[in-house]
Amino acid sequence: MMPIWGIDLGGTKIEAVILEDSKSMNVLKRMRIPTEQEKGYLHILRQMSKLIETMAAEVGFRPDKIGIGHPGTLDPQSQTLKNSNTVVLNGKPMKRDLENFLNMKVNMANDANCFAVAETIAGAVPENLEHAEVVFGVILGTGVGGGLVVNGKVIGGRQGIAGEWGHNFLDESGGDCYCGKVGCVERIISGPELEKYYAELTGEKKKLKEVYQRHLDGKDAAATQTMQRLITMFGKGMANVINIIDPDAIVLGGGVGNIDLLYTEGVEEVKKHVFNNRLDTVFLRPSLGDSAGVFGAALL
Repeated sequence: MMPIWGIDLGGTKIEAVILEDSKSMNVLKRMRIPTEQEKGYLHILRQMSKLIETMAAEVGFRPDKIGIGHPGTLDPQSQTLKNSNTVVLNGKPMKRDLENFLNMKVNMANDANCFAVAETIAGAVPENLEHAEVVFGVILGTGVGGGLVVNGKVIGGRQGIAGEWGHNFLDESGGDCYCGKVGCVERIISGPELEKYYAELTGEKKKLKEVYQRHLDGKDAAATQTMQRLITMFGKGMANVINIIDPDAIVLGGGVGNIDLLYTEGVEEVKKHVFNNRLDTVFLRPSLGDSAGVFGAALL
């Protein structure tokens, strides 16, 4: 089997990996550089090219195809990127441009899909379940996204938006979203929005990790209120997903996904809203850490 290459394009960093093959998942080389999105679309393409050529020089061979995970969606009709919170990518024919720029075949998928397929094939799902037909991978971080995997295959959908639960309506209190809608899941339970909510209550800017710790210490009512908002809204949002696709497992990724309460109080909140008299869906912690996105890209 031949080595496989993958790139995880993030808002702040671009990471690349070379895996020995899709079975062993042994890492031959891994490297990351800053995205520098403020310098524009073409600069991002150049950064990706620079990363590939640097790695190729170090390992002594260059791929003829590569998998790329990215924020947003490649529209199946127009073949341009849409719905990306790295807004300089929106409206751009990124797949075509990259294939011309890199002179190689490019397979692309949303970063949440890459996370989901990696955890389904090589991560948390096979480690915890004997069989899982339907898996939903959740990204809870700077943004809120999701990826749907059925029988080991990413389901993109006719419009390329399958799994985008972060832009379902959740509550008016979320306010205006960059997507043009109001009250999106992302505007309520993403990391920055929870930090903003705490700051509005207290006048203090704190990282979510510290807010969570203050809640655990039991001495900060605003921190507890922030965590209660997360739990309540997580329960409602996740129940909507379960009611529609009824997955065997849900894997929670991203920085917000590290909050232990989601696996206890959060799951109990989901039970209140799911359309069933019990909750059989298994909630799993990711096992690949920050490797999931780039491993999933390589698996494309």
